[in-house]
This record gives sequence, structure tokens and C-alpha cells, in this order.
Amino acid sequence: MTSSRGHQGAHGIGQIEEQLNNQAEAAEQIQGKNKVDQEIIAAANEQNSELDEIIERETT
Repeated sequence: MTSSRGHQGAHGIGQIEEQLNNQAEAAEQIQGKNKVDQEIIAAANEQNSELDEIIERETT
């Protein structure tokens, strides 16, 4: 049961991330990117976070 709950949590997190990405893309289309946004995106894509590692463990 725990692994099922973990999988559901990981799936929910994935949906939240997708929604936030969609919102960020919409804002970018309206406002355009600024330097801070670009730095945040670069840092976010730089390495896996602890959350990514947890999701990877739960889904394998």
C-alpha cells in the first residue's frame, strides 16, 4: 500500500509541475523572459533535485 501511495504522490507532483510549467510559459508569452527568469530556469535544469531522486526511486 505504501508504494501505491508513493506512486500516487509522485504522479500528483508531476501534474503540479506540468501545470506550473504551463503557467510559466503563458506568462513568458505575455511578458517575455527577463534575466532572472533565465537564471532560475538554468539553475532548475542544472541538476536533479532531491525530489527528482525520490520520484525516480518510487517509480522504478
